[in-house]
Amino acid sequence: QVHLVESGGGLVQAGGSLRLSCAASGSIFSLIAMGWYRQAPGKQRELVAQITSGGVANYDDSAKGRFTISGDFAKNMVYLQMNSLKPEDTGAYYCRAHVSGVNYWGQGTQVTVSS
Repeated sequence: QVHLVESGGGLVQAGGSLRLSCAASGSIFSLIAMGWYRQAPGKQRELVAQITSGGVANYDDSAKGRFTISGDFAKNMVYLQMNSLKPEDTGAYYCRAHVSGVNYWGQGTQVTVSS
């Protein structure tokens, strides 16, 4: 079993920044990729950014140029630096880890961007 814990969410004004962190623990034998997803109220969960153990990152178009994902796979950690935040970035942010062919999810951290 793999356990994920997110931190770093909060309330910020538009144009501000936040840094999310996610720590994975448990039976991690092959951590292939980690990523961040956002779920706004009444909407489906959607990918924001993900990074592989090889360092390949990809982003949703809405995050490109503003967000940066980074990972420390030796420590089973992933981070999301979010700059120039907009009200539409508001939502619950979930960390996902792809371990040995299985996806695990954290409980989420709330990000609220006020206009």
